This record gives sequence, C-alpha cells and structure tokens, in this order.
Amino acid sequence: MDAKERFVSLYKQYIKREGSERLLDYLLKSDFFTAPASTRFHGAYAGGLVEHSLNVFDCLSDYLQRERVKEVYQLSCDMETVAIVALLHDVCKIDCYKESMRNQKINGTWQQVPYYEFDDKMPYGHGEKSVYIINGFLRLTREEAFAIRYHMGFSGSEETRNVGAAFEMYPLAFALSTADMEATYFLEGKK
Repeated sequence: MDAKERFVSLYKQYIKREGSERLLDYLLKSDFFTAPASTRFHGAYAGGLVEHSLNVFDCLSDYLQRERVKEVYQLSCDMETVAIVALLHDVCKIDCYKESMRNQKINGTWQQVPYYEFDDKMPYGHGEKSVYIINGFLRLTREEAFAIRYHMGFSGSEETRNVGAAFEMYPLAFALSTADMEATYFLEGKK
C-alpha cells in the first residue's frame, strides 16, 4: 500500500464527521498527495506532505499509548480526533509549492537542478490556515482546533505565551506538536 492509499484508508476508517467526504474529495483533487512537506528540510520531495502526515499520525498514536501519558497526564483521545489532527494538520501547504530550477555545482560544473519554491496564494499563517480550511468542510472541536493551530509549538512564529497557554489548556496541542517534531527531525529530515 502506498502513502496515498494508506492515508485514504486511515481517513475513511476513522474520520466519519459530517463533511468528511467533501474534505476528502477536496484533498484528492488538490496536490496534497504529490506536494512536498517543505522546500529544503523534511519531506522536500514529491509526496513528502502525505508521508509527513502519516508519520505524524503514527507518532501521535504511539505517544497517546504511553502509560505515563494515559495514567499521569490523563490524556486520551478517540481515534477520529487523532486522525483529524495528525492527518490534516498541514493542509495549509496545499497548492503552496511550485517546481523550479536553480543552478547547483555538481562535481565542479554548474548544472540545472529542480527544487521547490514556496508560493502561498493564501497567506493566512500556518496552523490557523489549516484550521480555516478544515472548518470549511467539517466542524472541529475546540481542542482539535487548538492542537492544529499550535502544532508548530515553540518553533513557530507564534507568541510564546500563547503557545504555552494552549499547551496547558489543551494537552493534545502539546502531543501533536511533539509528534510533529518527532516525525520531522527523527523520521524524515533531508532526503
């Protein structure tokens, strides 16, 4: 099963909320399954975005199964919430990357090589843009919206007081941020 098939399978298995079919149709018609996850860091290749989303799903699912998370932090989520926040946290990256060419020195000679440029036609932020897009199709809970909004954690450009407050109020936001960083830095990196 390739990444797109696995994503669609998980999506259909867990996300049943009203509007979920329309959101999946939107994703299937977009470049979500062929887009990179970034221009030069993790997942900077075709299909990197869907692979990253699956990695975050796996990392978040594992995090939530930890004994300490369940018993000490008292954090538990239904699988629909896990799938929504993990699989959809980066829908803000849809239609934001375009392939271009640049010069790069390879073995002493300059050659044209492909790369991705970031070209956001709807500059509405990062996490907040994902929340905005998703809410156009299905209703997020407040916890889901905060988790997606603050999934960049302290590495984003958000006001640090707001990040800390969101993590305190909605532990799922911290969990998603942790899963996102784990996927980004330990599973992906540059290819």
